[in-house]
Amino acid sequence: MTFLNRIRSKSTATASVTWPFLIAINLFWLGLNFRNNANGNVFMPYLVERFVAPEVLNTALGAMRTAGLVIAMLVQPAIGLLSDRSTSRFGRRRPFLAVGVFFDLLLLVWIAFTNSYWSLLAAVLLIQVSANISHGALQGIIPDLVPEEQRGRASAVKAIFELLPVVLLGITIAPLVSAGKFGWGVVATGAVLLAILLVTLATVREKPLEKAPTTPLKPAMLRVLGMLGGILAGAATGLGAGGLIGLVTGLVAWLVGGPETGRLAGIAVGGVAAMGITVIGGTWAGVRLTLGNTPHPTRRFRWWVANRLMYLAAVTSLQGFLPYFLMYTFDVTSEKAIGMAGTLFTVVGLFTILSAIPAGWLSDRWGQERLTATGGILAAIGTVFVLVTVWQPAMWLLYAAGIILGIGTGLFVTTNWALGTRLTPADESGRWLGISNLAGAGAGMIGAGIGGPLADILNASVAGLGYFTIFTGYALLFVGSVFCLRGVKARQ
Repeated sequence: MTFLNRIRSKSTATASVTWPFLIAINLFWLGLNFRNNANGNVFMPYLVERFVAPEVLNTALGAMRTAGLVIAMLVQPAIGLLSDRSTSRFGRRRPFLAVGVFFDLLLLVWIAFTNSYWSLLAAVLLIQVSANISHGALQGIIPDLVPEEQRGRASAVKAIFELLPVVLLGITIAPLVSAGKFGWGVVATGAVLLAILLVTLATVREKPLEKAPTTPLKPAMLRVLGMLGGILAGAATGLGAGGLIGLVTGLVAWLVGGPETGRLAGIAVGGVAAMGITVIGGTWAGVRLTLGNTPHPTRRFRWWVANRLMYLAAVTSLQGFLPYFLMYTFDVTSEKAIGMAGTLFTVVGLFTILSAIPAGWLSDRWGQERLTATGGILAAIGTVFVLVTVWQPAMWLLYAAGIILGIGTGLFVTTNWALGTRLTPADESGRWLGISNLAGAGAGMIGAGIGGPLADILNASVAGLGYFTIFTGYALLFVGSVFCLRGVKARQ
């Protein structure tokens, strides 16, 4: 039997799976996240800096990320629902992967030739649709094909392929863009995505669903809108509560240090508070509106989504705003900042992988909550190192931060996902894990949507104050993610 056949013959196993099979079913995460990281952390910051004025740079990037992630929040769980019910002879998930990549490639061409902010915005919105066609279906593969007792190691392989693109980005796409070869960076991204799709289609065999579920589809699809409504309701609550907290803080600071001190303190504290409150409010409302009166318990699942949302809001926003932070802190051009960010991404990625390799094995024995909490604490410490460079610009501090963040992220992404798969009903895994998009898409909406304008407003008054404030907020979100685990008492 050939190596390919050995992989494919295990695709419907229910008792045990092999390492080659775990690699095969998770390989597409590498292509998906290579495209996501290249577009979100290199192409978008680089192009936005070319198209908008410096004083609204963070706001423009934050608005673009937020608009795109609203699309992702709707498409990803909807596709999860549709793939749960698919009776295609090619399998429940793989046809959606192929369709998504086809449109991804077309839209990457658009991005390569875009010449304005509005053209880029349109391309970003559309590529969020295509990318989440693949993403929504892909999330159901591990629950479909891997026994529950082996999902920790399956999630470890998934985490490696999710994070390996961070390393590859720093040695491929970022150097190309830094050297002025933006077009070649886009071409390389599309080529990697297409090659990995073809390997996945050749090596992963799904057992077709014989009969679609009889439960009505329309109510569930309508509840997908509830997820967006939930995060928007959470944002309204967060902004309102954050505004009140900022007002009280500003009045106290005004009495101590004067009007300007009061104004800046109120904006800074209110903005950071709004991020955290939005996470909790959005999670509760979104999960409730999306799942409805499901008989499966949702309390622990809500806390898991809140934990994931806080962590991802911090880490994705750190990545997204890092080039602009480096431009200010080290006083360099956008091309140079992209190259520096790429190097730091490589450091983070390497240590993420090194910690992710044993994390899945350890989580199956020591418990997902403990290692997930450790990841949050380490990420908070790493963010503090980044903050220090505002006063002491030194690459060694950034590398130290990258090492700590990498270790923490590796522990988190591996064990958190394994924890989530144990909180979902097996026959609706695509639907429930699609709701984790509250964490994936909602994270960008909160971290970038609030953080971007907050940074520009404060930077306009005191140079660098905006970056210091939002990065402090991200450190606090990491800490908050740890406290959310108190509500996740998952079955061991």
